Amino acid sequence: MIGLVHPEPTSVYAVAILSGSLLVWIVMLLIAKARRGPAGSEVTSERDSGSMLGVAVQGLAFFAVGFGPLKLILGAPDGPAIAEVIAVLLLAGAVLALFFASSRAMGRNWAIVARTRDDHQLVTWGPFAVIRNPIYVALFAWILVMALALGHWRGLLIAMPLYWIGTWMRVRREEALLRAQFGADYDAYAARVKRFVPGLL
Repeated sequence: MIGLVHPEPTSVYAVAILSGSLLVWIVMLLIAKARRGPAGSEVTSERDSGSMLGVAVQGLAFFAVGFGPLKLILGAPDGPAIAEVIAVLLLAGAVLALFFASSRAMGRNWAIVARTRDDHQLVTWGPFAVIRNPIYVALFAWILVMALALGHWRGLLIAMPLYWIGTWMRVRREEALLRAQFGADYDAYAARVKRFVPGLL
């Protein structure tokens, strides 16, 4: 893996922004989990633990760009380093905003493992009015943020196909659960709103 990563030089400031953004993301995950209510309060009608295999495959994608040596540029940043820092800051901010808006729209429905609740709502507002899987789009963009901030561009050769394989594994199971619970309402929503790219995909 280290040979594949072969890091490009990157600014220490870009890595610092990535680290800070990761801490913010962890806080957002805890907030999203808290919205589900106290442990034991959930009434789950259907649960598909097989989606965890997709989570694991996605995790390998993050590993492909997240681990390996760094070539840090220390001292005052030059023009390219400043551009890199700005790009990391803007992209990380967009990712965090999309994840926060999506998890907030999902409310008590949010979960890592594919499942529906007896009181589950079909979420079609917020980011879900534009694409059906905004959190997966945010996670994909996070992989790009990591590659940019860490200089691990070569890792994308493995990360991108792994991420989309894992995502497809999860999406298929989640859609089956939603279709089973909401039937024609979900079919109408799926016909109206694309999975990942508005109007295209």
